[in-house]
Amino acid sequence: MPSGPTEVQVRPGLESDLVALTDLYNHYVRETPLTFDTAAFTPLERRPWLLSHPQDGPHRLMVATDGETQQILGYATSGPYRPKPAYSTSVEVTVYVAPHAGRRGVGTLLYEALFAALSKEDVHRAYAGIAQPNEASTRLHERFGFRYVGTYREVGRKFGRYWDVAWYEKELK
Repeated sequence: MPSGPTEVQVRPGLESDLVALTDLYNHYVRETPLTFDTAAFTPLERRPWLLSHPQDGPHRLMVATDGETQQILGYATSGPYRPKPAYSTSVEVTVYVAPHAGRRGVGTLLYEALFAALSKEDVHRAYAGIAQPNEASTRLHERFGFRYVGTYREVGRKFGRYWDVAWYEKELK
């Protein structure tokens, strides 16, 4: 008996995902202020980013796929918060969902998997910077226990205007 929408599966990112992940991210680069990158990437340019997220350790890449077609619906990452050694137990997290996959719970599934993986790592805090306005991302982060800590006003310029970034933090251990 059919059960409605296709099941979403979440797994670690693979090198074979590179083209699809690059295409997804480039949508946000070209069409939105939600990332402050301003030029689209080639898969070759994006490869070091993918390789910086191994399948273990505190810097992860989780990918959501359509269970039937295996099409990538979104991804979530944890990465270094800042490069200095004292920051090693802090991560910056982010989530991107394909425009056609919104409102299916993809972001929730990605963060559930990411935070489950991080629970086994020596990570104390997670930080998220959310370009404003972005109500959907703010709601997602608050649902996962992030709390607002402040806003950098007009910190990025894209599409001919300045954008604020609200910062959120979550205790992990």
